[in-house]
Amino acid sequence: MRRVAAPGPPRTRRRQGVRSLVAGAATLALAGGALAGCALVPGSVTSVDEAEFTTELAIPPLAPSKVVDGTRIFSLTAQEGVTEFRPGVETRTWGFDGSYLGPTLRAERGERVAVEVANDLDEPTSVHWHGMHLPAAMDGGPHQEVGPGATWRPTWEIDQPAATLWYHPHPHGATEKHVYRGLAGLFLLDDDASRAATLPHTYGVDDVPVIVQDKVLDDDGQLELSDDGGEPGTLGDVVMTNGTVGAYQEVTTERVRLRLLNGSTARTFQLGFADREMDLVATDGGLLDAPVRLDHVRLAPGERAEVVVQLQPGETTRLHSFEADLGGVVVPFAMGANDAFDVLELRAADQLAPSPEPAWEPSAHAAQDALHEDDAAVTRTFELDDRKINGRRMDMGRIDEVVTEGSTEIWEVRSTVPMPHSFHVHDVQLRVLSVDGDAPPPELAGPKDTVYLEPNRTYRLLMRFDDYTDPDVPYMYHCHMLLHEDEGMMGQFVVVGPGQEAGTPPGHEPPSEGAGADADQGHH
Repeated sequence: MRRVAAPGPPRTRRRQGVRSLVAGAATLALAGGALAGCALVPGSVTSVDEAEFTTELAIPPLAPSKVVDGTRIFSLTAQEGVTEFRPGVETRTWGFDGSYLGPTLRAERGERVAVEVANDLDEPTSVHWHGMHLPAAMDGGPHQEVGPGATWRPTWEIDQPAATLWYHPHPHGATEKHVYRGLAGLFLLDDDASRAATLPHTYGVDDVPVIVQDKVLDDDGQLELSDDGGEPGTLGDVVMTNGTVGAYQEVTTERVRLRLLNGSTARTFQLGFADREMDLVATDGGLLDAPVRLDHVRLAPGERAEVVVQLQPGETTRLHSFEADLGGVVVPFAMGANDAFDVLELRAADQLAPSPEPAWEPSAHAAQDALHEDDAAVTRTFELDDRKINGRRMDMGRIDEVVTEGSTEIWEVRSTVPMPHSFHVHDVQLRVLSVDGDAPPPELAGPKDTVYLEPNRTYRLLMRFDDYTDPDVPYMYHCHMLLHEDEGMMGQFVVVGPGQEAGTPPGHEPPSEGAGADADQGHH
Protein backbone atom coordinates (compact mmCIF):
# COMPACT_ATOMS: atom_id res chain seq x y z
CA MET A 1 0.00 0.00 0.00
CA ARG A 2 1.06 3.62 -0.41
CA ARG A 3 -0.04 6.68 1.47
CA VAL A 4 -2.47 9.13 -0.10
CA ALA A 5 -1.27 12.01 2.06
CA ALA A 6 2.29 13.16 2.59
CA PRO A 7 4.28 11.18 5.19
CA GLY A 8 3.66 12.28 8.74
CA PRO A 9 4.95 11.41 12.22
CA PRO A 10 4.72 7.88 13.56
CA ARG A 11 1.19 6.65 14.19
CA THR A 12 1.26 6.89 18.00
CA ARG A 13 2.64 10.42 18.04
CA ARG A 14 0.21 11.42 15.29
CA ARG A 15 -2.75 10.26 17.37
CA GLN A 16 -1.54 12.09 20.45
CA GLY A 17 -1.30 15.20 18.31
CA VAL A 18 -4.81 14.65 16.96
CA ARG A 19 -6.16 14.30 20.48
CA SER A 20 -4.57 17.58 21.59
CA LEU A 21 -5.67 19.34 18.40
CA VAL A 22 -9.28 18.18 18.68
CA ALA A 23 -9.46 19.01 22.37
CA GLY A 24 -8.00 22.47 21.90
CA ALA A 25 -10.09 23.29 18.85
CA ALA A 26 -13.24 21.99 20.50
CA THR A 27 -12.62 24.22 23.51
CA LEU A 28 -12.24 27.26 21.29
CA ALA A 29 -15.28 26.38 19.20
CA LEU A 30 -17.50 25.77 22.17
CA ALA A 31 -16.33 29.07 23.64
CA GLY A 32 -17.45 30.85 20.50
CA GLY A 33 -14.29 30.57 18.43
CA ALA A 34 -14.22 30.36 14.66
CA LEU A 35 -12.92 26.80 14.24
CA ALA A 36 -16.24 25.08 13.64
CA GLY A 37 -15.77 25.35 9.88
CA CYS A 38 -12.02 24.83 10.26
CA ALA A 39 -10.92 26.11 6.87
CA LEU A 40 -7.78 27.29 8.69
CA VAL A 41 -6.21 23.82 8.65
CA PRO A 42 -6.28 22.04 5.28
CA GLY A 43 -5.62 18.37 4.56
CA SER A 44 -6.22 15.48 6.91
CA VAL A 45 -4.66 13.77 9.90
CA THR A 46 -6.84 10.67 9.45
CA SER A 47 -5.84 9.79 5.89
CA VAL A 48 -6.44 6.34 4.41
CA ASP A 49 -3.91 4.07 2.71
CA GLU A 50 -4.44 3.61 -1.01
CA ALA A 51 -4.79 -0.07 -1.87
CA GLU A 52 -3.89 -2.03 -4.97
CA PHE A 53 -7.16 -3.66 -6.03
CA THR A 54 -5.82 -7.13 -6.68
CA THR A 55 -7.80 -9.37 -4.30
CA GLU A 56 -11.18 -10.86 -5.17
CA LEU A 57 -13.95 -9.67 -2.88
CA ALA A 58 -14.80 -12.16 -0.15
CA ILE A 59 -18.54 -12.89 -0.14
CA PRO A 60 -19.91 -13.91 3.28
CA PRO A 61 -21.60 -17.30 2.81
CA LEU A 62 -25.34 -17.68 3.26
CA ALA A 63 -25.89 -19.25 6.66
CA PRO A 64 -27.33 -22.78 6.56
CA SER A 65 -30.60 -23.36 8.38
CA LYS A 66 -33.12 -26.07 9.11
CA VAL A 67 -36.86 -25.91 9.62
CA VAL A 68 -38.13 -27.74 12.69
CA ASP A 69 -41.82 -27.61 13.66
CA GLY A 70 -42.32 -24.51 11.51
CA THR A 71 -39.31 -22.58 12.87
CA ARG A 72 -36.27 -21.80 10.73
CA ILE A 73 -33.22 -22.37 12.93
CA PHE A 74 -29.81 -20.78 12.40
CA SER A 75 -26.69 -21.16 14.50
CA LEU A 76 -23.83 -18.74 15.16
CA THR A 77 -20.67 -19.24 17.19
CA ALA A 78 -18.55 -16.28 18.31
CA GLN A 79 -14.92 -17.39 18.17
CA GLU A 80 -11.31 -16.29 17.90
CA GLY A 81 -9.24 -16.74 14.76
CA VAL A 82 -6.57 -15.26 12.54
CA THR A 83 -7.10 -13.36 9.28
CA GLU A 84 -4.61 -12.27 6.60
CA PHE A 85 -5.57 -8.68 5.83
CA ARG A 86 -2.06 -8.33 4.43
CA PRO A 87 -0.45 -11.26 2.59
CA GLY A 88 1.57 -13.43 4.93
CA VAL A 89 0.65 -11.45 8.06
CA GLU A 90 -1.69 -13.19 10.50
CA THR A 91 -3.92 -10.77 12.40
CA ARG A 92 -5.76 -11.99 15.49
CA THR A 93 -9.47 -11.45 14.90
CA TRP A 94 -12.93 -12.53 16.05
CA GLY A 95 -15.77 -13.79 13.91
CA PHE A 96 -18.98 -15.79 13.81
CA ASP A 97 -18.44 -19.32 12.43
CA GLY A 98 -15.09 -18.18 11.09
CA SER A 99 -12.12 -15.95 11.75
CA TYR A 100 -13.69 -12.63 10.72
CA LEU A 101 -17.26 -11.33 10.25
CA GLY A 102 -20.06 -13.89 9.97
CA PRO A 103 -22.37 -15.59 7.50
CA THR A 104 -25.39 -13.84 5.99
CA LEU A 105 -28.68 -14.93 7.54
CA ARG A 106 -31.74 -14.80 5.29
CA ALA A 107 -35.43 -15.21 6.08
CA GLU A 108 -38.90 -14.39 4.70
CA ARG A 109 -41.56 -12.16 6.17
CA GLY A 110 -44.01 -14.38 8.05
CA GLU A 111 -41.38 -16.96 9.02
CA ARG A 112 -40.64 -17.84 12.61
CA VAL A 113 -36.90 -17.92 13.20
CA ALA A 114 -34.55 -18.97 15.98
CA VAL A 115 -30.81 -18.41 16.27
CA GLU A 116 -28.67 -20.61 18.48
CA VAL A 117 -25.88 -18.28 19.59
CA ALA A 118 -22.84 -19.94 21.19
CA ASN A 119 -19.97 -18.02 22.77
CA ASP A 120 -16.50 -19.59 22.44
CA LEU A 121 -14.74 -16.39 23.52
CA ASP A 122 -13.14 -15.85 26.91
CA GLU A 123 -15.50 -13.00 27.79
CA PRO A 124 -19.22 -12.27 27.57
CA THR A 125 -20.68 -10.99 24.33
CA SER A 126 -24.13 -10.61 22.82
CA VAL A 127 -25.78 -10.51 19.40
CA HIS A 128 -28.09 -7.61 18.62
CA TRP A 129 -30.33 -7.84 15.55
CA HIS A 130 -29.88 -4.28 14.31
CA GLY A 131 -33.04 -2.98 12.61
CA MET A 132 -35.19 -5.97 13.60
CA HIS A 133 -38.68 -5.69 15.06
CA LEU A 134 -38.83 -8.31 17.82
CA PRO A 135 -39.50 -8.79 21.56
CA ALA A 136 -37.15 -6.93 23.90
CA ALA A 137 -35.93 -10.15 25.50
CA MET A 138 -34.78 -11.35 22.05
CA ASP A 139 -33.16 -8.05 21.02
CA GLY A 140 -29.62 -9.00 22.02
CA GLY A 141 -28.84 -5.78 23.84
CA PRO A 142 -26.73 -5.43 26.99
CA HIS A 143 -29.36 -7.27 29.07
CA GLN A 144 -28.95 -10.44 26.98
CA GLU A 145 -25.23 -11.12 27.33
CA VAL A 146 -23.99 -14.63 26.55
CA GLY A 147 -21.25 -15.79 28.91
CA PRO A 148 -18.16 -17.77 27.86
CA GLY A 149 -19.19 -21.31 26.97
CA ALA A 150 -22.89 -20.43 27.12
CA THR A 151 -25.61 -20.56 24.44
CA TRP A 152 -28.57 -18.22 23.89
CA ARG A 153 -31.54 -19.06 21.68
CA PRO A 154 -33.77 -16.09 20.78
CA THR A 155 -36.84 -16.81 18.67
CA TRP A 156 -39.33 -14.48 16.99
CA GLU A 157 -41.55 -14.03 13.94
CA ILE A 158 -40.36 -11.88 11.05
CA ASP A 159 -43.01 -9.19 10.54
CA GLN A 160 -41.50 -6.28 8.64
CA PRO A 161 -40.65 -5.35 5.05
CA ALA A 162 -37.78 -6.78 3.03
CA ALA A 163 -34.54 -5.08 4.10
CA THR A 164 -30.80 -5.31 4.59
CA LEU A 165 -30.35 -5.59 8.35
CA TRP A 166 -27.26 -6.66 10.27
CA TYR A 167 -26.21 -8.27 13.53
CA HIS A 168 -23.42 -7.33 15.92
CA PRO A 169 -22.52 -7.53 19.63
CA HIS A 170 -23.95 -5.10 22.15
CA PRO A 171 -22.22 -5.89 25.50
CA HIS A 172 -22.37 -3.01 27.94
CA GLY A 173 -19.21 -0.93 27.70
CA ALA A 174 -17.49 -3.25 25.17
CA THR A 175 -19.48 -2.94 21.93
CA GLU A 176 -16.75 -0.99 20.14
CA LYS A 177 -14.11 -3.62 20.93
CA HIS A 178 -16.25 -6.58 19.85
CA VAL A 179 -17.39 -5.04 16.57
CA TYR A 180 -13.91 -3.74 15.78
CA ARG A 181 -12.39 -7.20 16.21
CA GLY A 182 -14.77 -8.58 13.61
CA LEU A 183 -18.09 -9.70 15.12
CA ALA A 184 -20.71 -8.61 12.57
CA GLY A 185 -22.79 -9.95 9.69
CA LEU A 186 -25.81 -9.27 7.51
CA PHE A 187 -29.40 -10.42 8.05
CA LEU A 188 -31.43 -10.14 4.84
CA LEU A 189 -35.22 -10.11 4.86
CA ASP A 190 -37.42 -10.90 1.84
CA ASP A 191 -41.12 -10.31 1.22
CA ASP A 192 -43.66 -10.32 -1.60
CA ALA A 193 -42.51 -6.94 -2.94
CA SER A 194 -38.82 -7.83 -3.05
CA ARG A 195 -39.49 -11.23 -4.60
CA ALA A 196 -41.49 -9.67 -7.45
CA ALA A 197 -39.24 -6.61 -7.89
CA THR A 198 -37.17 -6.00 -10.99
CA LEU A 199 -33.91 -5.88 -9.09
CA PRO A 200 -30.66 -7.84 -9.28
CA HIS A 201 -31.26 -10.73 -6.89
CA THR A 202 -28.61 -13.48 -7.24
CA TYR A 203 -26.66 -13.30 -3.98
CA GLY A 204 -22.94 -12.80 -4.46
CA VAL A 205 -23.27 -12.39 -8.26
CA ASP A 206 -25.37 -9.34 -9.09
CA ASP A 207 -26.69 -8.81 -5.54
CA VAL A 208 -23.52 -8.15 -3.58
CA PRO A 209 -23.01 -7.53 0.15
CA VAL A 210 -20.57 -4.66 0.77
CA ILE A 211 -19.56 -4.28 4.43
CA VAL A 212 -17.20 -1.29 4.59
CA GLN A 213 -14.92 -0.88 7.62
CA ASP A 214 -11.73 0.93 8.56
CA LYS A 215 -8.98 -0.42 10.81
CA VAL A 216 -5.60 0.43 12.27
CA LEU A 217 -2.96 -2.29 12.02
CA ASP A 218 0.12 -1.88 14.20
CA ASP A 219 3.66 -2.68 13.10
CA ASP A 220 3.04 -6.38 13.81
CA GLY A 221 -0.15 -6.40 11.75
CA GLN A 222 -2.46 -6.58 14.76
CA LEU A 223 -5.70 -4.62 15.19
CA GLU A 224 -5.17 -1.49 17.22
CA LEU A 225 -8.10 0.27 18.89
CA SER A 226 -6.95 3.62 20.20
CA ASP A 227 -7.96 4.93 23.60
CA ASP A 228 -6.48 8.40 23.32
CA GLY A 229 -9.63 10.47 23.61
CA GLY A 230 -9.74 11.34 19.92
CA GLU A 231 -13.14 12.02 18.36
CA PRO A 232 -15.35 10.37 17.25
CA GLY A 233 -13.26 7.25 17.99
CA THR A 234 -10.71 5.20 16.06
CA LEU A 235 -10.40 6.30 12.41
CA GLY A 236 -8.38 3.67 10.61
CA ASP A 237 -5.96 4.10 7.73
CA VAL A 238 -6.78 0.67 6.27
CA VAL A 239 -10.19 0.36 4.60
CA MET A 240 -11.60 -3.08 3.84
CA THR A 241 -14.72 -4.50 2.22
CA ASN A 242 -16.10 -7.76 3.63
CA GLY A 243 -12.72 -8.09 5.34
CA THR A 244 -10.86 -7.77 2.01
CA VAL A 245 -8.28 -5.01 1.54
CA GLY A 246 -8.09 -3.83 -2.08
CA ALA A 247 -11.10 -5.88 -3.22
CA TYR A 248 -12.46 -6.30 -6.73
CA GLN A 249 -15.72 -7.89 -7.87
CA GLU A 250 -16.26 -9.44 -11.30
CA VAL A 251 -19.52 -8.17 -12.82
CA THR A 252 -21.39 -10.34 -15.33
CA THR A 253 -24.68 -8.42 -15.64
CA GLU A 254 -25.53 -4.95 -16.94
CA ARG A 255 -26.58 -3.84 -13.49
CA VAL A 256 -25.32 -4.82 -10.06
CA ARG A 257 -27.01 -4.25 -6.70
CA LEU A 258 -24.71 -3.28 -3.82
CA ARG A 259 -26.01 -3.75 -0.28
CA LEU A 260 -23.91 -1.16 1.53
CA LEU A 261 -23.30 -1.33 5.29
CA ASN A 262 -21.10 1.05 7.22
CA GLY A 263 -19.72 -1.51 9.66
CA SER A 264 -17.13 0.86 11.13
CA THR A 265 -17.12 1.99 14.72
CA ALA A 266 -16.60 5.72 14.08
CA ARG A 267 -15.91 6.73 10.45
CA THR A 268 -18.64 8.14 8.21
CA PHE A 269 -18.42 7.27 4.50
CA GLN A 270 -19.77 9.24 1.53
CA LEU A 271 -20.09 6.47 -1.05
CA GLY A 272 -20.59 6.79 -4.79
CA PHE A 273 -18.78 6.67 -8.15
CA ALA A 274 -16.67 9.41 -9.70
CA ASP A 275 -17.73 8.52 -13.26
CA ARG A 276 -21.43 7.71 -12.98
CA GLU A 277 -24.62 8.08 -10.96
CA MET A 278 -26.39 5.25 -9.17
CA ASP A 279 -29.96 4.38 -8.23
CA LEU A 280 -30.73 4.38 -4.53
CA VAL A 281 -33.40 1.69 -4.09
CA ALA A 282 -33.49 1.06 -0.33
CA THR A 283 -32.41 2.54 2.99
CA ASP A 284 -31.96 0.90 6.42
CA GLY A 285 -35.41 -0.63 6.70
CA GLY A 286 -36.42 -1.42 3.14
CA LEU A 287 -37.33 -0.28 -0.35
CA LEU A 288 -38.09 3.34 -1.22
CA ASP A 289 -41.31 4.24 -3.01
CA ALA A 290 -39.27 4.43 -6.24
CA PRO A 291 -35.59 4.56 -7.27
CA VAL A 292 -33.75 7.84 -6.71
CA ARG A 293 -30.79 8.79 -8.92
CA LEU A 294 -27.87 10.02 -6.78
CA ASP A 295 -24.17 10.81 -7.06
CA HIS A 296 -23.37 9.50 -3.60
CA VAL A 297 -24.91 8.55 -0.28
CA ARG A 298 -23.61 9.37 3.20
CA LEU A 299 -23.54 6.47 5.68
CA ALA A 300 -22.66 6.85 9.35
CA PRO A 301 -21.77 3.76 11.41
CA GLY A 302 -24.70 1.33 11.38
CA GLU A 303 -26.50 2.87 8.39
CA ARG A 304 -27.26 0.86 5.26
CA ALA A 305 -28.26 1.62 1.68
CA GLU A 306 -28.98 -0.48 -1.38
CA VAL A 307 -27.84 0.99 -4.70
CA VAL A 308 -27.99 -0.29 -8.28
CA VAL A 309 -25.11 0.57 -10.62
CA GLN A 310 -25.03 0.16 -14.39
CA LEU A 311 -21.87 -0.88 -16.26
CA GLN A 312 -20.84 -1.29 -19.88
CA PRO A 313 -19.06 -4.41 -21.20
CA GLY A 314 -15.34 -4.46 -20.46
CA GLU A 315 -15.19 -1.34 -18.29
CA THR A 316 -13.88 -0.89 -14.77
CA THR A 317 -15.11 1.52 -12.11
CA ARG A 318 -14.58 1.95 -8.40
CA LEU A 319 -16.87 2.58 -5.48
CA HIS A 320 -15.36 5.67 -3.89
CA SER A 321 -15.72 7.40 -0.55
CA PHE A 322 -15.75 11.13 -1.18
CA GLU A 323 -14.94 13.80 1.37
CA ALA A 324 -17.75 13.38 3.88
CA ASP A 325 -20.18 16.16 4.68
CA LEU A 326 -20.30 15.94 8.47
CA GLY A 327 -22.24 19.15 8.96
CA GLY A 328 -20.96 21.82 11.34
CA VAL A 329 -18.50 19.68 13.29
CA VAL A 330 -15.42 21.14 14.90
CA VAL A 331 -12.06 20.34 13.22
CA PRO A 332 -13.58 18.21 10.44
CA PHE A 333 -10.12 17.43 9.05
CA ALA A 334 -9.41 15.48 12.27
CA MET A 335 -12.69 13.55 12.06
CA GLY A 336 -12.32 12.06 8.59
CA ALA A 337 -14.24 14.71 6.66
CA ASN A 338 -11.36 15.48 4.29
CA ASP A 339 -10.52 11.86 3.49
CA ALA A 340 -11.29 10.47 0.03
CA PHE A 341 -10.38 6.97 -1.14
CA ASP A 342 -11.47 4.03 -3.26
CA VAL A 343 -13.35 1.17 -1.59
CA LEU A 344 -14.20 -1.53 -4.16
CA GLU A 345 -13.36 -2.11 -7.82
CA LEU A 346 -16.04 -3.42 -10.20
CA ARG A 347 -14.76 -5.20 -13.33
CA ALA A 348 -17.32 -5.75 -16.05
CA ALA A 349 -16.97 -8.79 -18.30
CA ASP A 350 -16.67 -8.37 -22.06
CA GLN A 351 -20.24 -9.64 -22.39
CA LEU A 352 -22.92 -8.78 -19.85
CA ALA A 353 -26.25 -10.48 -19.29
CA PRO A 354 -29.26 -8.15 -19.72
CA SER A 355 -30.46 -6.47 -16.54
CA PRO A 356 -33.58 -4.25 -16.60
CA GLU A 357 -33.99 -0.96 -14.80
CA PRO A 358 -34.97 -1.29 -11.13
CA ALA A 359 -38.71 -1.22 -10.42
CA TRP A 360 -41.16 -2.70 -7.92
CA GLU A 361 -44.74 -2.54 -6.71
CA PRO A 362 -45.84 -1.90 -3.12
CA SER A 363 -46.04 -4.86 -0.76
CA ALA A 364 -49.43 -6.27 0.22
CA HIS A 365 -48.45 -5.13 3.74
CA ALA A 366 -47.78 -1.51 2.72
CA ALA A 367 -50.92 -0.09 4.31
CA GLN A 368 -50.30 -1.73 7.68
CA ASP A 369 -46.62 -0.74 7.62
CA ALA A 370 -47.30 2.92 6.81
CA LEU A 371 -46.63 5.58 9.45
CA HIS A 372 -48.92 8.62 9.71
CA GLU A 373 -47.92 11.81 11.47
CA ASP A 374 -51.56 12.52 12.36
CA ASP A 375 -51.55 9.39 14.55
CA ALA A 376 -48.79 10.74 16.81
CA ALA A 377 -50.09 11.65 20.25
CA VAL A 378 -46.75 11.91 22.05
CA THR A 379 -43.65 13.99 21.26
CA ARG A 380 -40.40 13.33 23.10
CA THR A 381 -37.24 15.43 23.01
CA PHE A 382 -33.70 14.05 23.08
CA GLU A 383 -30.52 16.12 23.29
CA LEU A 384 -27.12 14.54 22.74
CA ASP A 385 -24.31 16.36 24.54
CA ASP A 386 -20.88 15.05 25.52
CA ARG A 387 -21.55 11.40 26.46
CA LYS A 388 -25.06 12.07 27.72
CA ILE A 389 -28.59 11.98 26.35
CA ASN A 390 -30.87 14.49 28.07
CA GLY A 391 -28.15 15.11 30.65
CA ARG A 392 -27.85 11.47 31.76
CA ARG A 393 -25.36 8.71 31.11
CA MET A 394 -26.45 5.13 30.58
CA ASP A 395 -27.59 3.24 33.69
CA MET A 396 -28.50 -0.43 33.20
CA GLY A 397 -30.93 -0.24 36.11
CA ARG A 398 -32.80 2.89 35.04
CA ILE A 399 -35.73 3.06 32.61
CA ASP A 400 -35.55 6.41 30.84
CA GLU A 401 -38.72 6.32 28.74
CA VAL A 402 -42.00 4.38 28.96
CA VAL A 403 -43.90 3.83 25.71
CA THR A 404 -47.41 2.43 25.27
CA GLU A 405 -47.81 -0.47 22.86
CA GLY A 406 -49.55 0.52 19.64
CA SER A 407 -48.73 4.21 20.02
CA THR A 408 -47.25 6.41 17.32
CA GLU A 409 -44.76 8.98 18.57
CA ILE A 410 -42.52 11.78 17.31
CA TRP A 411 -39.01 11.93 18.72
CA GLU A 412 -37.25 15.25 18.23
CA VAL A 413 -33.52 14.58 18.37
CA ARG A 414 -30.73 17.14 18.38
CA SER A 415 -26.96 17.04 18.86
CA THR A 416 -25.99 20.17 20.75
CA VAL A 417 -22.20 19.84 20.35
CA PRO A 418 -20.09 20.13 17.17
CA MET A 419 -19.08 16.47 17.18
CA PRO A 420 -20.24 13.58 14.94
CA HIS A 421 -23.13 11.64 16.43
CA SER A 422 -25.71 9.24 15.06
CA PHE A 423 -28.96 8.09 16.63
CA HIS A 424 -30.21 4.49 16.59
CA VAL A 425 -33.50 3.25 18.03
CA HIS A 426 -33.99 -0.47 18.66
CA ASP A 427 -37.15 -2.40 17.63
CA VAL A 428 -38.60 0.12 15.16
CA GLN A 429 -38.16 1.40 11.65
CA LEU A 430 -38.79 5.13 11.67
CA ARG A 431 -39.47 7.91 9.18
CA VAL A 432 -37.62 11.22 9.15
CA LEU A 433 -40.32 13.89 9.00
CA SER A 434 -38.05 16.91 8.78
CA VAL A 435 -34.59 18.30 9.41
CA ASP A 436 -34.78 21.79 10.91
CA GLY A 437 -38.28 22.06 9.50
CA ASP A 438 -37.30 21.13 5.95
CA ALA A 439 -38.21 17.93 4.13
CA PRO A 440 -35.49 15.28 4.46
CA PRO A 441 -33.15 14.60 1.52
CA PRO A 442 -33.90 11.49 -0.59
CA GLU A 443 -31.42 9.30 1.29
CA LEU A 444 -33.35 9.98 4.51
CA ALA A 445 -36.81 9.60 2.99
CA GLY A 446 -37.03 5.83 3.28
CA PRO A 447 -37.42 3.59 6.35
CA LYS A 448 -34.58 4.22 8.79
CA ASP A 449 -33.35 2.98 12.15
CA THR A 450 -30.08 4.95 12.34
CA VAL A 451 -29.74 8.64 11.48
CA TYR A 452 -26.59 10.76 11.32
CA LEU A 453 -27.12 13.95 13.31
CA GLU A 454 -25.54 17.07 11.91
CA PRO A 455 -24.72 19.29 14.91
CA ASN A 456 -27.33 21.78 16.07
CA ARG A 457 -30.05 20.57 13.72
CA THR A 458 -33.35 19.11 14.90
CA TYR A 459 -34.48 15.80 13.40
CA ARG A 460 -38.15 14.91 13.80
CA LEU A 461 -38.53 11.12 13.73
CA LEU A 462 -41.87 9.30 13.43
CA MET A 463 -42.18 5.76 14.80
CA ARG A 464 -44.78 3.26 16.03
CA PHE A 465 -44.35 0.66 18.77
CA ASP A 466 -46.30 -2.45 17.81
CA ASP A 467 -46.84 -6.00 19.04
CA TYR A 468 -44.50 -6.54 21.97
CA THR A 469 -44.76 -5.43 25.59
CA ASP A 470 -42.39 -6.08 28.46
CA PRO A 471 -42.35 -3.75 31.48
CA ASP A 472 -39.02 -5.11 32.74
CA VAL A 473 -36.80 -5.74 29.71
CA PRO A 474 -35.85 -2.54 27.88
CA TYR A 475 -34.84 -1.65 24.35
CA MET A 476 -32.01 0.84 23.73
CA TYR A 477 -31.62 4.15 21.96
CA HIS A 478 -28.10 5.45 21.59
CA CYS A 479 -25.38 7.04 19.53
CA HIS A 480 -23.97 4.49 17.06
CA MET A 481 -20.51 5.98 17.22
CA LEU A 482 -19.55 2.99 19.34
CA LEU A 483 -17.02 4.76 21.57
CA HIS A 484 -19.76 7.21 22.50
CA GLU A 485 -22.20 4.38 23.21
CA ASP A 486 -19.71 2.55 25.41
CA GLU A 487 -18.95 5.70 27.38
CA GLY A 488 -22.57 6.33 28.27
CA MET A 489 -24.44 7.93 25.35
CA MET A 490 -27.34 5.49 25.58
CA GLY A 491 -30.77 5.29 27.19
CA GLN A 492 -33.42 2.62 27.77
CA PHE A 493 -37.13 2.43 27.05
CA VAL A 494 -39.77 -0.18 27.75
CA VAL A 495 -42.99 -0.82 25.85
CA VAL A 496 -45.96 -1.48 28.12
CA GLY A 497 -49.64 -2.20 27.72
CA PRO A 498 -52.23 0.55 28.30
CA GLY A 499 -52.25 1.52 31.97
CA GLN A 500 -49.22 -0.66 32.74
CA GLU A 501 -46.20 0.76 34.59
CA ALA A 502 -42.53 0.14 33.98
CA GLY A 503 -40.88 -2.56 36.05
CA THR A 504 -37.25 -3.19 36.92
CA PRO A 505 -34.61 -4.36 34.45
CA PRO A 506 -33.43 -7.90 35.17
CA GLY A 507 -30.62 -8.12 37.71
CA HIS A 508 -31.17 -4.59 39.07
CA GLU A 509 -32.80 -3.39 42.25
CA PRO A 510 -35.21 -0.44 41.98
CA PRO A 511 -33.25 2.84 42.32
CA SER A 512 -33.48 4.76 45.56
CA GLU A 513 -35.54 7.93 45.56
CA GLY A 514 -33.88 10.61 43.45
CA ALA A 515 -31.15 8.32 42.11
CA GLY A 516 -32.49 8.42 38.57
CA ALA A 517 -31.78 12.14 38.34
CA ASP A 518 -28.02 11.73 38.84
CA ALA A 519 -26.57 12.83 35.53
CA ASP A 520 -23.32 10.93 36.02
CA GLN A 521 -24.50 7.62 37.46
CA GLY A 522 -24.00 4.48 35.44
CA HIS A 523 -21.18 3.59 33.07
CA HIS A 524 -18.55 6.23 32.32
